[in-house]
Amino acid sequence: MATEEKKPPSAEICKPKSAIPARYVFALLGFFGFFNVYAMRVNLSVAIIAMVKPSNNSNVTTVEDNVACQELLEDFKYENNSSSKSIEGEFEWDSQVQGVVLGAFFYGYVITQVPGGLFAEKYGAKWLFGGGMLLTSLFTLLTPIAASWSVWALVAARVIEGLGEGVAFPAMNTLIGQWAPKLERSRIGSFIYTGSNIGTVVTLAIAGVLSDKVGWPSVFYVLGALGCVWFVLWAILVFETPEVHPRISKEELVLIREGRENKTRPPTPWKSILTSIPLWALVISHTGQSWGFYTFFIQMPMYLSNILHFDLNKNGVLSALPNLMLSLMSIIVSIFADKLRQSGKLKITVIRKIFNTIGFVGPALCLLAVSFSGCRPTLIVALLSLGMGLNGFAYSGFIVTHVDMSPDFAGTLYGITNFFSNFTGFLVPAYVGWIMQDGQTVKNWAIVFITASVVLSVTAIVYDAFCSAELQPWAATEKKDEKQLQKRKTCPRKRTLMHVLRNCRNN
Repeated sequence: MATEEKKPPSAEICKPKSAIPARYVFALLGFFGFFNVYAMRVNLSVAIIAMVKPSNNSNVTTVEDNVACQELLEDFKYENNSSSKSIEGEFEWDSQVQGVVLGAFFYGYVITQVPGGLFAEKYGAKWLFGGGMLLTSLFTLLTPIAASWSVWALVAARVIEGLGEGVAFPAMNTLIGQWAPKLERSRIGSFIYTGSNIGTVVTLAIAGVLSDKVGWPSVFYVLGALGCVWFVLWAILVFETPEVHPRISKEELVLIREGRENKTRPPTPWKSILTSIPLWALVISHTGQSWGFYTFFIQMPMYLSNILHFDLNKNGVLSALPNLMLSLMSIIVSIFADKLRQSGKLKITVIRKIFNTIGFVGPALCLLAVSFSGCRPTLIVALLSLGMGLNGFAYSGFIVTHVDMSPDFAGTLYGITNFFSNFTGFLVPAYVGWIMQDGQTVKNWAIVFITASVVLSVTAIVYDAFCSAELQPWAATEKKDEKQLQKRKTCPRKRTLMHVLRNCRNN
C-alpha cells in the first residue's frame, strides 16, 4: 500500500465528524465505479446485435429447431418482432469474427491484473482505480469511430479498454482491505461488487432501446460520458486510506483499524504466495466462476436473439433479469455471512465453503436444466434468473477469501487469480464461435451450457477440497517481520544527535 503521511493523534481527534460515515461514501462510489466497469464491458454484447447485418449474424437454425421454437413461442405471451426488426446492421462479421471482437477486451484485461495489484499496494489504489476507469471511459467514447475505421481498430480500442479495467479488481481489493472493518468485509465487498451486476442489468436493459431508437453508437457515448462524470466524483470524495481522510470521525477510524495486524506493509512474500496450495485452489475456482459468468452475460443476448428470437428491446430487458437476481441475492447473503461469522458458530473457512458451493453448484444445475429445456422461454428465463441468483452466494465465498487470506496482500492475490480467470474472457467467446460454426441451434447451445455446468461443478470441488479462508502463515508472520525490520533500522532517524553521541561514548 502507499506510504501515507502520519498525522498526529490530536489531528485525528479534531477532525470534523462527517454526516455520513466515510467508509460508506467509499463503498457508494466503489459501487458506482463497478457499475461503470461492467457497463462499459458488456455494452458491446447487446450493441453488436444492431451492428452486424442480420444475414451475416450466423442466425441459422435447423428445420426441427425452427418448428419447435415457433410452436413454443406462439404459446409464450410475447410479441415476437424479430422478423420485422427495423435495425439494419452495417458490418459483415461472421460468428468467429464476432467472437474475436467480444473477446478482445480481455486480451488487455489480463495483462494489468498482477501489475495492478502490486502498484495498488505499493503506490496507492485510489488513483490507479480512477485512472483506469477514465482511460476506459475515453476509449468507450471512441468506440464508434474505431468501428467505422475497421474491425481491427475496434479490437484495438477494446484491448485498451481492457488494460484500463484490468486494475479495477486488484485496486478495489486493496482499498477494501484499507477501509472495511473486519466484521463488515462481506457486506462492504459484496455491495461494491454488486455494482457490476447492476451495471450489467441497466446496460442490457437500455442498450437495446438506445440501439433501436437512437442508434448503436449512442450506447457507447452515453456510458462513456457517465464514466467521466463518475471519475470527477471519485477524485473529490474518495481518499486513499482512512488515516488521511479529512472528515472521518475518531470512532470510525478506531473501528476500521481494529483487527489490523500492522500499519506498515511488509515486503511481498512471493515464494510463499506462489507455493500456497490454497491460493492455487482459489485460482482454479475463480477461473471456473469466470467461465460460467461469461457464458451467462457475454453470450446471453446472442442466445436470446438467435434461439428464442426476442427482439432487441425485449432481449436487453430479459438479459438483465438474471443479473438483477444476482445483485439482490449477493447483498442479502453477504449480510447473513457477516452475522454468521460474528456469532462464532462456524469457522470462517467453513462459512466461505458453504456459500461458495451454493454459488457454484446452484448455477451449474440451472445451466444443465436449460440445456435440456429446448425453446421454452418462460422456463429458460426462470432458470437463468435462478442460476444467477444462486451465484450471488459466491460473493461471500471465493471473492472475499482473498481479503481473508491476507488483507495486506489482497490486491496482489486478486491480481493473480483474476489474471488466470480472465483468460476465459476471450476463450468463452472463441469456444462459442467454434461450436456455432455449423449454425445457431438448440443442440449447439446445449453443448455450451453443459460445458459451463461441468466447469462450475469441478472448480467448486477444488475450492472445497484445497482452499482456506484463514489468515495464511505467510500473512500471519507480517508482524514479526516488521519487528525484525525495525531492529535493522539505523538510529539517527528516531533519535536525537545527543542520544547517538551518548551511545557511541558508551560503546
